[in-house]
Amino acid sequence: MTCIGCTHCVHVARNTFYLEPLHGRARVVRQDGDQEALIQEAIDTCPVDCIHWVDFTKLRKLEEERRHQVIPVAGFPINQGLARRKSRAAKKKSQQS
Repeated sequence: MTCIGCTHCVHVARNTFYLEPLHGRARVVRQDGDQEALIQEAIDTCPVDCIHWVDFTKLRKLEEERRHQVIPVAGFPINQGLARRKSRAAKKKSQQS
């Protein structure tokens, strides 16, 4: 599922999650920002179940895979073609560097 920007997690675990102002989505700002129980409570409050625990050994790979992800602004329609073009362009640019 995709974050809908409800801010529940941000209000529960303030040192772990923040609302990205450009896209209106919650993001993790610090993996160990709050106690595990508080982070779990934030996960449990997510109405679309889009927050999951990730094993630390798999985190780097996940972050690399998501590096070129195009994140649409919450509440606006998604233009899939445009999103794919932007993602490919960003990936190509990073490979050239």
